[in-house]
Amino acid sequence: MNHLLSVLRAAGEPTRLRILAILSLGELTVSELTQVLLQSQPRISRHLKLLADAGLIVRYPEGSWVFYRLDESAQLGDLLAEIIGSLPLGDHELQRDRERLAEVRAERAERAQAYFAANATQWDSLRANHIPETAIEERMGELIGRRNIDLLVDLGTGTGRMLEIFGTRATRAVGFDISTDMLTIARAKLDELAAENCQVRQGDCANVPLEDNVADIVILHQVLHFLDDPQRAVNEAARITRPGGLVLIADFGPHEMEDLRNQHAHRRLGFADEEMNHMLRAAGLFAAAGDTLTAQNTPLTVAMWQAEKTERNV
Repeated sequence: MNHLLSVLRAAGEPTRLRILAILSLGELTVSELTQVLLQSQPRISRHLKLLADAGLIVRYPEGSWVFYRLDESAQLGDLLAEIIGSLPLGDHELQRDRERLAEVRAERAERAQAYFAANATQWDSLRANHIPETAIEERMGELIGRRNIDLLVDLGTGTGRMLEIFGTRATRAVGFDISTDMLTIARAKLDELAAENCQVRQGDCANVPLEDNVADIVILHQVLHFLDDPQRAVNEAARITRPGGLVLIADFGPHEMEDLRNQHAHRRLGFADEEMNHMLRAAGLFAAAGDTLTAQNTPLTVAMWQAEKTERNV
């Protein structure tokens, strides 16, 4: 009873209700929340602490940034959904918050697209400056194994490298990317390889134009660290994967290289196993295996997570 009262007291304040409403749309930093709510950082930080202490939100420190998101654990998930669902959608202040959030995201997306456009032609060599791609690709191939693949989907396909490497294992393979510059290069590479079973399309990996339960394998290779809301992409990967299918994620492990944010449009500084496994479970996936690759010439590590969609996950 006391815990429930403390939760309700924490939520029962106008600014904190606005914070819960806006975090229901995705994770944000303190700086972004100040832009959306038009309040000072110290004030926002005080509200965030109260919400975190009550168990309504969780914080993820990452380098010089701290991300906040709703705590959708089983204990409070239903209560959170009820609180947020009871807020009037037509409320003027909540509408303005959503509009300012859209502006913040649009500015961020514009910066990211400018980076991708400027670097599309040298994308593969840029990635090779980190962990050797051959080692990553070999390990991914081992995790995929010898399973029969009717449809392989690569979300955030970039220059189409995953289709180039693994497309021949599938009857059909399709890659989605939001960047037309990247897709131009991907199409040229696939044409050169005469990979007639492979195609690329423009599309957001958080809103894939495919039906539910159609893919045998879905790959997210070095994609999630660029995204505003990685959970949405993981959810989408789970949605399009058929029962018995595999979601394979390769991304950086946790690191402190802030210049990747400033110079290379990274939003997240890698992912810890605990956070990734939480995202997989939230998407209804069973984390089956994982691995981490290191290299002597860089502090970066590349982690891999293999998750299955079972009948009970559907």
